[in-house]
Amino acid sequence: MSHAVSRLRAERLARSVKPFVARGSRAPRCPGCRVIDSYCLCAWRPTVEAKSAMCLLMYDVEPLKPTNTGWLIADVIQDTHAYGWSRTEVDAALPTLLNDPQWQPYIVFPGEFVAKERVVTEVKLEDGKRPLFILLDATWSEARKMFRKSPYLDHLPVLSLEPEQISRYQLRRSRRDDHFCTAEVAALCLELAEDTAASGVLDAYLDVFSSHYLGAKHLLPIDENDASHTHLKAFL
Repeated sequence: MSHAVSRLRAERLARSVKPFVARGSRAPRCPGCRVIDSYCLCAWRPTVEAKSAMCLLMYDVEPLKPTNTGWLIADVIQDTHAYGWSRTEVDAALPTLLNDPQWQPYIVFPGEFVAKERVVTEVKLEDGKRPLFILLDATWSEARKMFRKSPYLDHLPVLSLEPEQISRYQLRRSRRDDHFCTAEVAALCLELAEDTAASGVLDAYLDVFSSHYLGAKHLLPIDENDASHTHLKAFL
C-alpha cells in the first residue's frame, strides 16, 4: 500500500544519480516494509483511528534508509504527509498544508534551543481544529540545521517534549539518551493529543519492526507472542 513516505522514497530514488545501497543490503528486502523478505513485517501493519496528523520533513536520503521510522508513522497514521527538505526550495504543497484552517500545526523541537515565547508543552486545540505535528526526520545535527533554515516554520508554536523514559530504539542510536527516533516522538505527540490508542499501537509497531529488523540482521527467531506482537493483534 502506497503512502506519503513510500511515494517520497520513489521520488528520491528517481532523482538519484547512482543507486542507493543500504548497509546489509545483500539479501532481498520486502518493498512494503524494507525488511529482509524472510522477516517481512507487512502482516503486522495495524489499522487504528487518530484525530492527529503528521507532517514529516525528511532530510535528503532519509526516506531511502531501511531503518527510517517515519515509514512506520505513515503505516499507522492515515493523515501523514511527507516532504523532502531543502534549504533553497519548498514544496508548494507544504505551505498549503500548514495554512489549512482544519489544522493546528506544532513544530516538535527541544524547547532549550528556542525562544521561550514560542515554546508550549501541551496540545491545546481551538475552534474544532485537529493537531498537525511537524517532525524533522533527520539526525540531530541535521534537524538543528533544518530548524534554523526553515523560515516558513518561524511563526508556529514549538512543542517541546519532556519524556521521562529513555529511548528504546536500537537500530540507529544517538549519543544522547534523551534523543528519540522519529516514531517515538510521534507516539509521544499522539499521547499528548489524547490519541491514546494510536500512540500505543505506534509504540508496539516500532518494537515489532525493531525485533524483525534485528532478527533479520542476526538471524534470530521472532517471538510472535511477545507483548508488542500481542498488542498489535487487535488492530490487524
